[in-house]
Amino acid sequence: MSTVSAFFGLNTALKGLLAHQRSLDVTAHNIGNASTEGYSRQQAVLQSADPLTIAGVTSNGSVAMLGAGVDVESFNRVRDAFADLQFRAQNMAFGQNDATASLLNQAELSLSEPSDNGIGQVLAKFWSAWDDLSNHPESPATRQALVNQAQLLTDRIQTLRSDLTAVRTQAQTEYGLLTGPTGDVLSAAQDIAALNQAIKSAVQQGAQPNDLMDRRDVALDKLSALGQVSVTDLGSGTIQVNFGDAALPLVDDATVTWPQTLTSPGGRLGALLKIGDATAAGTITSYLSDLDGMASQIISSVNAVHGSAFFSGTDAATIGVAVTAGTVRAATPPAASGANDIAVTMSALRGQGADTAYANLVARIGGESRAATLQQTTTQALKDSAEDRRQSVSGVSMDEEMTNMVRFQRGYQASARAMSTIDEMLDTLINRTGRVGL
Repeated sequence: MSTVSAFFGLNTALKGLLAHQRSLDVTAHNIGNASTEGYSRQQAVLQSADPLTIAGVTSNGSVAMLGAGVDVESFNRVRDAFADLQFRAQNMAFGQNDATASLLNQAELSLSEPSDNGIGQVLAKFWSAWDDLSNHPESPATRQALVNQAQLLTDRIQTLRSDLTAVRTQAQTEYGLLTGPTGDVLSAAQDIAALNQAIKSAVQQGAQPNDLMDRRDVALDKLSALGQVSVTDLGSGTIQVNFGDAALPLVDDATVTWPQTLTSPGGRLGALLKIGDATAAGTITSYLSDLDGMASQIISSVNAVHGSAFFSGTDAATIGVAVTAGTVRAATPPAASGANDIAVTMSALRGQGADTAYANLVARIGGESRAATLQQTTTQALKDSAEDRRQSVSGVSMDEEMTNMVRFQRGYQASARAMSTIDEMLDTLINRTGRVGL
């Protein structure tokens, strides 16, 4: 017949105390990190301890298994991998649309339309100046007013070109900063690689580095706003990270490969590449091309009617005024006093090629800016929704933690009461058994 130690019950009660104490510790950790970025709530997983096998204690003499209490099996990190994938996909889309909307909004603001400072209004006043000249072809003041308005028009065209070029340069500069040696891409990659090593070391020692995994996921989230991120589990707690359309993995265990060439990475970098592209495929470059076309139309059409160079240059960058008040032609030479055929023909150009080209440019920039803003708003809502779904799984609920706290507190108290009861029984057994008359 097997025997059971009289102290066995104390050990069983002690396990209950320790298990509920660890559960309370995890609850306190969750509460303390409720506002920590990227924190995933944790759970102490309890399981019954291996029972004690004893024989000869039952009425029929069969073997019995006596429960030995509870053990903490693990401290689990509550995380939904699919929710992470959804969030990072929406975060990438938001990063791309946010950068696009911000930069195109700057391009739209540089138009200053509709306003008195916009090219549309300045161009209208330029044609009106020719109307005035047709009414007063001999007036020096009218001629000077025309030259002044032409100068204002060329200045405004060159300013718009400069402003659009600045937006393109800003996109190129930001891309260089993000992908440079001190940029966010390399910083996130190095953090992930370092955390890979720390997590691997902990896993190999049999630990569960939940907080380190949370920090790595935060780095992945930040990286996903910059470009497309795909993660491959390499085992032992380490991961491989592919970024955008780079030829090699950005992070492979502890190895970081950067810089690499990106052509269409998605995310913020993808938007910056497209907007800052100096080739014809670039968004701002195409705006500049349209502006050059509009300036070229003004130069060619006005010079053709004027019969000599009224404007100098060939595009928005080089356009200038080539006449003075004394050399402006109101009529075809030799012209009689009061003749105004050139001025009349020039004023008839209002609403034609140059005006149409500029109106199309304004409509294009405005339309694409509004579309980008709408996409930004939509993807912001989708990203927030994905984050809400993720938080519904891994986020800390204070109500739930308070309920758990009370539950584990009651379990701890009950285990302590059981230990006290067993202790009293042992005291009776040890100190009172065999003392007759007491």
